[in-house]
Amino acid sequence: MDIKHSLKQRIVIVFALMSTLVAGVFAVGIIATVHLVEKRLTTMSMGGNLHRLLAVDSVNDWRHRPEKDELFYADEGVGDLAMSDDLKDLHPGFQEFFRGKKAYYAMVSEVNGRHYVLLRDQRKFEKRERILFGVVLVGFFLSVLLAVLLGRLLASRVITPVSRLASQVRHRDQLLELAPVLASDYANDEVGALAKSFDETLGRLRAALGREKLFTSDVSHELRTPLMVLATSCELLLEYPALDDRSRTQVKRIGKATAGMNQLVETFLLLARTEGKHVPQGQRSSMKQIADELVEAWRPPIEAKDLRFMYQQVQTDGETHNAPLLRSVMGNLLRNAWHYTDQGFIQLTLRSDGFSVEDSGIGIPLEKQQAMFQPFVRGDEQRGEGLGLGLSLVQRICANQHWTVTLTSRDDGGCCFTVLLTPTHDIFQATTPSAEISH
Repeated sequence: MDIKHSLKQRIVIVFALMSTLVAGVFAVGIIATVHLVEKRLTTMSMGGNLHRLLAVDSVNDWRHRPEKDELFYADEGVGDLAMSDDLKDLHPGFQEFFRGKKAYYAMVSEVNGRHYVLLRDQRKFEKRERILFGVVLVGFFLSVLLAVLLGRLLASRVITPVSRLASQVRHRDQLLELAPVLASDYANDEVGALAKSFDETLGRLRAALGREKLFTSDVSHELRTPLMVLATSCELLLEYPALDDRSRTQVKRIGKATAGMNQLVETFLLLARTEGKHVPQGQRSSMKQIADELVEAWRPPIEAKDLRFMYQQVQTDGETHNAPLLRSVMGNLLRNAWHYTDQGFIQLTLRSDGFSVEDSGIGIPLEKQQAMFQPFVRGDEQRGEGLGLGLSLVQRICANQHWTVTLTSRDDGGCCFTVLLTPTHDIFQATTPSAEISH
């Protein structure tokens, strides 16, 4: 599992791990050193005590007493000094000896073929070792806790300028032309160099956005004049009495394409002027009014392809919406359904919270749905018409208006696009196999 942590968390974790390693090495070193020193001191102490006891002329007349935690035994000893069989097998020198559950340090000496054994109870040493181990363990955990607290404090101080820079970069006002530079707020260090790089990058981004805005606005504005000329010319040609039926059909087709392009230009211009913000209210119409207009315009070409066109109103209300944008969304969905349906039906259904456009067309494979969402990507490359911008524009409009557009594939072929006009916190909703897709 790939677990991602913030930069502050990673600094604290590294600081804590480093302190844990250092404290652990020191703790093990202290315990090992104390154990070794204790063993050496015990060896020297017991060796001196045994040498002192052996200096007595006769063991039987021995009047000296060992330490209170020591026991002395000899081969020729009697009574308390008599050596048991388990002690006779000990080899000369210092060693550990166990008698039942009790542990002893044993110092064995051999003089003139006779064995002498001095035992010292280990319970006092074990008690000191437990105390030492407890102290070291408490110190270890306190060191780790102190390291974590100190790491958090230091990380906060180190990360503060980085967090402030990240917050400033994320703020959308930084894309404005009048936004102040970032580098002036930071020292001449790595964070300052990063802020300077962000200033340069944001400057290039502001320039690119300005050029895009000017290009979109200028092109959309300049296209209005020739489109108006085309529309006017088509109206005049239709009034010409000598125009035959075939020519009249072609003129109507030109007029319809001109009206669609004019609507598209108006939508692009409106989106460009908002700079990604919410579009002004402008002209407003109810969903039913927009649907009635589009049904009247799209019924003839749909039925001309021998398709059944069904228009249903389940339940609608009188709420009004941005007319140009709603007309563009619904019109693009009907256009896509008409373009990719060769037999069967197309159905437009109005509901209280939005509408849906369903068709029995060629459908979209699940593996292509996300790619189809991108601009300039088309569903069927063999079809000559269209640039693949239809539902990409629908998605942009829905995002701007906080609407939701979803796509579900029908079991028997075709698609069903659903647009919810009720604002939601989530701009997009996609369920498998649903997704926002553009033919």
